[in-house]
Amino acid sequence: MAGRMGAMPFTIVSHVLAIGAAIMVLVWCIHFRGGLAWEATNKSLIFNIHPVLMLIGFIILGGEAIISYKALPLSKEVKKLIHLTLHAFALILGIVGISAAFKYHNESSIANLYSLHSWIGIGVICLYAIQWIFGFAMFFYPGGSAGVRAESLPWHVLFGLFVYILALATAILGFLEKLTFLESSGLAKYGNEAFLVNFTALVTILFGAFVVLTAVSPAHVEEEFSYSSI
Repeated sequence: MAGRMGAMPFTIVSHVLAIGAAIMVLVWCIHFRGGLAWEATNKSLIFNIHPVLMLIGFIILGGEAIISYKALPLSKEVKKLIHLTLHAFALILGIVGISAAFKYHNESSIANLYSLHSWIGIGVICLYAIQWIFGFAMFFYPGGSAGVRAESLPWHVLFGLFVYILALATAILGFLEKLTFLESSGLAKYGNEAFLVNFTALVTILFGAFVVLTAVSPAHVEEEFSYSSI
């Protein structure tokens, strides 16, 4: 089906889901959880930076970077630069988001790196950085030869999608972990906040699915060294 439809319908749905997920996580962290702060007496405000930056910065910007080759009617070189830049911003915001979680734990006397979510999260951010460095060196500067780039591109695409899917799984584990902690502390299991968190996770999964569908679908015009169907 992806091959017959092309990438554009999936791209449009991805953008809509991205907006929805961003709004939902902001409503959760600002309206229900009290806001965002890097320095605060209420340490939970520090933690709130983590889901916002990991979802909007890492998952959404990372997803938009993946589909930028299909979504933008621009030249290959311009799309390559946009792809690289969006991934760089995603990586930076992801690092800041992880730092916020460590800061919250340290200032609240909570142990670090004890959960599956945190273990996979550290692995994902490291793999993401490796993928970005490889892409920069191979396809941007100094750049490999045409033959090496052609051989490397399918593996770059495949590994990038693997890391992104792993990032999505980590985000879902994070939603589950945080909601479980909140419900154990008295949050109503069928209350508005619990439903919002669960629906945010569902929209995030759908966004990721449409990002992957966009990435593996053919564009209207196939270009040398652009994303192609796997």
